[in-house]
Amino acid sequence: MIDRGWVSIVGAGPGPLDLMTLRAIDRLDRATVVIHDRLIGADVLARIPAHARRIDAGKTMGSHTLPQNTIHELMIEHARQGHRVVRLKGGDPLVFGRGGEEMQALMAAGIPFEIVPGVTAAVACAAAAGIALTHRQWASSCVFLPGHRAQDDASLDWASLARGSQTLVFYMGVTRVAAIGQQLIAHGLLPTTPAAMVIDGTRPGQRIHATTLERLLRASPGYGSGPGLLIVGRTVGLSPYYGVAEEEG
Repeated sequence: MIDRGWVSIVGAGPGPLDLMTLRAIDRLDRATVVIHDRLIGADVLARIPAHARRIDAGKTMGSHTLPQNTIHELMIEHARQGHRVVRLKGGDPLVFGRGGEEMQALMAAGIPFEIVPGVTAAVACAAAAGIALTHRQWASSCVFLPGHRAQDDASLDWASLARGSQTLVFYMGVTRVAAIGQQLIAHGLLPTTPAAMVIDGTRPGQRIHATTLERLLRASPGYGSGPGLLIVGRTVGLSPYYGVAEEEG
């Protein structure tokens, strides 16, 4: 243990250990306390040193193992005790990961910290499905969005999102496919726009559904409740999985 502790807020990437950065693995190897999220790959968890204290802070929809404020308190408490604390988060800590809130709490407490970026789910799942998020001809921009807000009409600028020349990536979108698709079509997006649902992307149980948005809607809600992303845009049509029956990794 060292005299003065510190915290590394580490992005574990989309799941597999070999998609973590070298810096992330280094910080994990040196940790004496690891506070980890739910969607961390089994091989990543197996990498946690045997001597390190492991704290499960996993969250699911409507169920939190630990409240966010308690996570803040644990990071601060263990760092003040001199520990090398790793706050291990799925994907990238600063993309829908509440890493910004944790950073604020550490700054307010005067705790030294660093952010170690990770491969975020949008990039990882798109790559797994052969989907280009940007393309010189088809998509000049890409937008990351929270899928769980799709049922609130006022929460997103649907008219802007329904315009072409962009790729839309909805995190936590598996159970909200119908609501998202209906909003986009109602605000002018063509029902024939290519779209894909990528479930458990980059993991052994990966499933890819790539077809038109209207066909995805008709198949909903048959995608289950696993972690997944909805990707909408013309570049989805370039995927080798587009128009093919469900593919499993």
